[in-house]
Amino acid sequence: MHRAFSLILLVACAYAHASPAEPNPIVPTPLQEEENAGVISRLGETLHHKGSRVGETASHLVIRAMGFLGVPYRYGGISPETGFDCSGLVRAVFEESVGKVLPRRASEQAAATEIIEREDLKPGDLVFFNTMKRAFSHVGIYVGEGKFIHAPRAGGKVRVEDMRGRYWQTRFNGARRVPLDKAEPLSR
Repeated sequence: MHRAFSLILLVACAYAHASPAEPNPIVPTPLQEEENAGVISRLGETLHHKGSRVGETASHLVIRAMGFLGVPYRYGGISPETGFDCSGLVRAVFEESVGKVLPRRASEQAAATEIIEREDLKPGDLVFFNTMKRAFSHVGIYVGEGKFIHAPRAGGKVRVEDMRGRYWQTRFNGARRVPLDKAEPLSR
């Protein structure tokens, strides 16, 4: 199973980097293919804990999110066929991988989830940023080692980036954990 998990992540990574991202001097660029492959390889080892429900849930979340690498950004987008915006991606990943329905907007997702400290981040947690001069205007899914997956902006594609870069460091709003032991949806 561990080999299958690693293979799926490596294939998703290769697919995401089939075409180079467009350069933008203001907004950070996605991770380079070799850096991304290293993160994904180590992530596979970190997430796969036999008998661990938390490890299995995080694996499902991250695998599903990685399956969307390369999907174009679309404002208001909620599907891989038409594209995703940041909160649409997060909502789709949680609904499709663990059956949890999150609210539609990033700020609503922040309000509906549990606050955690940055140093307590684990793969599958949510990371929020102020990218539009308002709190919780952007969201991504933490994948480990300071990296997160998100739908960045118009003209961009779902990708993995390092949140320790200056752009993301200065815009970080907080981290949240989605409670997965409750049966009811989080949407309002």
